[in-house]
Amino acid sequence: MASGATICKAALNVADMDRGYYADHALTIARHPSETDERMMVRIVAFGLHAHERLEFGKGIGAPDDPDIALLDLNGRMVHWIDVGQPDERRIRKACGQAERVTVVAFGGRTVEPWWAKLAPDLARFRNLSVLALPGDTTRELTALAGRNMELQLMVQEGEVWLSSGDTRLALEHSWLVRATETPR
Repeated sequence: MASGATICKAALNVADMDRGYYADHALTIARHPSETDERMMVRIVAFGLHAHERLEFGKGIGAPDDPDIALLDLNGRMVHWIDVGQPDERRIRKACGQAERVTVVAFGGRTVEPWWAKLAPDLARFRNLSVLALPGDTTRELTALAGRNMELQLMVQEGEVWLSSGDTRLALEHSWLVRATETPR
C-alpha cells in the first residue's frame, strides 16, 4: 500500500443477471494520494462488472507492473488482468502476454476514442483483450457516490448496468470498443 494512501471501505452487492453471479463483497480500497474519486469509483465498477470470489485489487498506482484488479487461479497464475484508465500499448501487450484474459475499463471523456484509435491497429492481434469505454458524464456522476465508507449495489441485466447507493441510482452508460474472442480456460 502506498504511503499516505487513504483507506476507503465499500460494501458492494453484485447482482449480475447476465452472468448468474450474485454476491456481497467487502472491499478495502487503498486510494493513492494522486488518485481521484472518479478513478477510484471506476475501479469499484470494474471490480463489480467482473466480480468473482478470488478477484482482488492490485497494489495500486504505486506498483506500475501490477494490474489494477486481478483474478488469479488457485496456483497463482494470472487469469484476468483488469486495468482502468488509458494504459499505454506496452502495458497492454505485457498484460495480454501474462493473462488469459485482459480487460481495460477506459475513461477520460473525449480522450478515450483518440487513445483507442491510436492503439487499436497494433493491439488487434490480441484475441484475449477487451476494452470497455465509460463516457465522461457517467464517470463524473460516480463521484457523487464516493466516500470513505460506501454501501453500493451494482446490477447488470441484459447488458445494462446500474450502480446505486441509498436513494441514488445511476445508469452506467458504456460501450465495448473491442471484445475478447478467445474464451479463457
